[in-house]
Amino acid sequence: MFSLVIPVYKNESSLNRLLEELVKLSSHVRNDFEVVFVVDGSPDRCLEILRSRLPSTPLRTQLISLSRNFGSFSAITAGLECSQGDFFAVLAADLQEPPELVLQFFDILRKGEADIVFGCRTKRADPWLSQLFSNLFWLIFRKFVVRDIPRGGVDVFGCTRMVRDRILQFREVNTNLVALLFWIGFRRQFVSYERAGRLEDKSAWTFRKKLQYCLDSIFNFTDLPIQLLLYVGTFGMVTAVTMALVVLIFRLIGHIRVPGYTAIVLAIMFFGALTSLGLGIIGQYLWLTLQNTRQRPNYIISSVQEIKDSRGEERSKRANYEPLV
Repeated sequence: MFSLVIPVYKNESSLNRLLEELVKLSSHVRNDFEVVFVVDGSPDRCLEILRSRLPSTPLRTQLISLSRNFGSFSAITAGLECSQGDFFAVLAADLQEPPELVLQFFDILRKGEADIVFGCRTKRADPWLSQLFSNLFWLIFRKFVVRDIPRGGVDVFGCTRMVRDRILQFREVNTNLVALLFWIGFRRQFVSYERAGRLEDKSAWTFRKKLQYCLDSIFNFTDLPIQLLLYVGTFGMVTAVTMALVVLIFRLIGHIRVPGYTAIVLAIMFFGALTSLGLGIIGQYLWLTLQNTRQRPNYIISSVQEIKDSRGEERSKRANYEPLV
């Protein structure tokens, strides 16, 4: 069976078009095909629309509702956990990635050519400012976090059951699912595509969320901040010792009669800022350690509705689902 996971958040305007595209997509899948919708605490009518529309479609689906907004990675993980297939793929609900990409993922996975398939953006029809920040982020990501990630970045992927099971073993919080997929290894393939512009709604992927995503990726997958702190601290100590020797020499030869007020103030400001920076970096790592030690679940599922299809198969509902992660 093939399982397609779709996280849903503030996408009520695009759901009708999404369902139409999924029905077309299902006609090209020869094996059993299920679509797993994960409503990530969306404040709009996404859950109500899907509940009313899904029973009338020829799709085999699951409708999962999270108790609040936990973020797209947690929603994807919840969908992967509840999926019943042997091969899995992830698609955004805004349809900026072409649905036909999923068919390519499944074809590669079914043939055994790879364990993980990533969608690699070659072009994107986004506003120039969004493209600028995206390119800057992926440049930093490639340089310091995951060096072999594509230049355009990765948002969608497909994987085998073996890879899915390994991902579900992780209990990390505030992590980066894409970076985890690169970290665990396995055989990879990349499928190129052009990212379309948004036709409905407004992106919920705000600058604040992008910045948090960047920081989580850096602090979870590299010790670069600690190394930078070490380098800056070493440079500061060498500079301080050099300045002290210069001041001492000038004092001995009589060029300095009164202690320099400016030098003292600059030294205090420099080392004070250095100390604050160091405490902030160390505090970030301690916070992540505390979050992982608590072992809180990354998401809480409030309900799961299984909708087989419109050809008379039995439907069932489950509530108060206990997540594995």
